[in-house]
Order: sequence, then C-alpha cells, then structure tokens
Amino acid sequence: MSGAVRTSVCILGGGPGGSAAALQLAKLGVPCVLVEKAVFPRDKVCGDALSGKVMRTLERLDPDLAATVKRDGHAMPSWGVTFVAPSGRALRVPFSRQTGLGVAPGVILPRLQFDDLLFQRAKNAAGITVHEGVAARAFERKPEGWQVSIEQGSLRTGEERPAIIDAALLIDASGANSTFARHVAGLAMEPRHHAAGVRAYYHGVKDLDPQGFIELLFLKDLLPGYLWVFPLPDGRANVGLGLRSDVVKKRRVDLKALLIKLLADHPQLRDRFAHATLEGPVQGMGLPLASKRQRLSGDGYMLVGDAGHLIDPFTGEGISHAMISGVHAATVAHEALQAGRTDAAYLRTYDQRVWKRLGQELAISTRLQQLANNPWLFDFVVDRANKNPALADTISSMFTDLDLRARLKKPGFYMDLVLGRTMK
Repeated sequence: MSGAVRTSVCILGGGPGGSAAALQLAKLGVPCVLVEKAVFPRDKVCGDALSGKVMRTLERLDPDLAATVKRDGHAMPSWGVTFVAPSGRALRVPFSRQTGLGVAPGVILPRLQFDDLLFQRAKNAAGITVHEGVAARAFERKPEGWQVSIEQGSLRTGEERPAIIDAALLIDASGANSTFARHVAGLAMEPRHHAAGVRAYYHGVKDLDPQGFIELLFLKDLLPGYLWVFPLPDGRANVGLGLRSDVVKKRRVDLKALLIKLLADHPQLRDRFAHATLEGPVQGMGLPLASKRQRLSGDGYMLVGDAGHLIDPFTGEGISHAMISGVHAATVAHEALQAGRTDAAYLRTYDQRVWKRLGQELAISTRLQQLANNPWLFDFVVDRANKNPALADTISSMFTDLDLRARLKKPGFYMDLVLGRTMK
C-alpha cells in the first residue's frame, strides 16, 4: 500500500450506480477515483431483469455499451411482464403495443455479466482511476473534503493501492450494506421499509415465456410479497421471492426453505419445476426500499442507488434507480466543483433532482405495495382486465407510462374498474 492520493471525486462501489456515476463524470471531464471491494467479474444476488428504464439510461450514457448488452449471449430479450393474481389467473402486460418486432424494450441478463460489462467500461474510461479489491473502512470529514482510509483486499500481484484517498466529494454507491450510508449518513435499516429476498438459478423449467415476459406471482402464501420467474437463454431461469422484513420477522419464515417448498408443492408451480434442476445454492439479499423517502446528500457526499434506499417497494427494481441516481450525482458533483460549493445546502440539488425524476413513481409503487395485502383486489383487477381488452390496454399503459400510473391515486380509477370502463 502506498500513501495518500488526492482526487476531485471518490466513488465507493463499482456496481451499476457507481459505474454510471464514473462514466458520467468522464463525459463531463471530472477526474475520479473508484474504490471497489470485490474483484470483477463478481456475482450480485438479484432478479437480473434490466427494464426499459435501465436500457434507456444506458443508451444515453453509452450507446455502444447498450448495444453490447443486448447482443450478449447470456441475455434474453424481454417484451413484457405477466402478473399472476392469487386466484391463479394471469394478466400479460406488454412493454410495447407490438411484441416481437424490432428490438425488445427490456433485457434479462445475469448481474455477473451485466455488472462486469459496465464496470470494465468505466475502468477503461479516461480520467477514472479504479482501485479494485480494496474496501473503504473509515471516513473523516476534513475542511477540504473527505479522507477515506482503505484496507487491502484481494489484490493482484504487483498492484499498488493508496492507504488514503482525499476527495473534495464522495459518492457512495456501495450498496445495501453501505458502511458510509449507515454509520456516517445515518440511514438505518427499518424492517417496514426493507425487504428480504432469495434467488436461485434453475434449468429445465417448463413453460418459460418465449418472448421473455417476466413472471410475478402474487401467491396468497407470500402476500404482500411475490415470487418471480425470469427466463434466461437455454432453458434457464432466475427464480426467487421477496417479502418485507417486518413480515418475515412476524411470520418467522425461512425464505430459502419457503422457496424450495413452493416450487415443489404449490399447484401453480410444482409441474413446471418437477424436472427442473437447481444450479448452485439459494442465495439471500437485503433490499432497502424507497417506501420512506430518505435524505440522499449531506456535507460533501451523495448517496446513490441501494445505499440511498432507492429500491422500488412494489417491483423490487433497483438497477435503473441506481444508474439514474448515479448520473444525477455525477452531474451535481461537476456543478458543485465548478461553483466551489460542496456543502450540504448546495448538494440538496441532488435530492431534488432524484425525487423529481423518481418520486412520483416510487409513491405509486408504495401504494401498490400496500394494496398487495388484499388478494381480492388483485383477483378483481385481473378478472376485469381479461374480460375487457380496452381496460387491459389501459393497465398495460400504467406500467409503461407514468402519467397513467398516477391515476391509481384517483378514486375514479376504481369506479372505472367496477364498471369496466376505460380510463380517458
């Protein structure tokens, strides 16, 4: 380990949020140091679905990389989502009016591959210095910025790493278990605003959707959580479930055991998994949810993605929010450095931009999460939509068009459902 290094911005974490922030800083001509405790490629426990929001963000950030992701041999094009109500009846919600034509809006790609593609692009970009295989262990606020002490990890032979990084600004994208977010920024884990999830890979699963529709199954045994089946190439699937942490504690449930039991015994799943083979272990993850709005910045720092508790409380999606917030953090960092202002008051601009972009959507998702406690409502909506193509199209638009999704807040939406009318 060598001595101290001085930089404009220090980024903690090389996942999608940190890499997106680094690439945006490179575009703006701002030098940065990225500290990543793992050595890539590394796995990340996740559902692996890259939504249209992820792909649009990636296309704006790096069009060539977006094209590379879509062409990856491990990727499955995804044209929509299938919601399965507690009754067992399903509603197919396409991401576009015509499926199977042109390029799919979404992609399913294991994080082992996606994160590595993004990280390597950041690692090779001009102005970005990457320290891989080291962890940030201590943080001290100085008049000129943050002093980050790092600890040696799994270093490659002959590589030198600084013991100290001095940075004018710090962007924390180090994930759900961020030391900085919890112990410096003060974001506590609150079980009601946190979910526990488990994920496994299977091959030989029957009836996977040929157009890559991801499946969300709202089983009565799991509400207000759900089980997912996301298809991958070559007959593989990412399978998992998620449930709010306070509910897990109240029910005293072992999520790994529950997943295995549901796949073996549940009437909607047992035939599909009768001859499926589990690949490797069932792995767990923690999901800090955006059902409670947190402060995302402070004196000289900004929190990105999971570190800022920005996971969608209904769908569990976190990749797009990490990348979107990472791009905003980099842009605000550039402006702050130009203005010579890294104080908390100035960096509140970051919070404002993130919540302007994501706040309404996350508020609606929080409402949907709350409605997930009512099996009859899911059954009712799915039944109505399957009988009324116009209503089904409206509900489809709710999941691709934020303005229509916002109508969920209006009492008239439920009257339209009762009467079978299409929203105008």
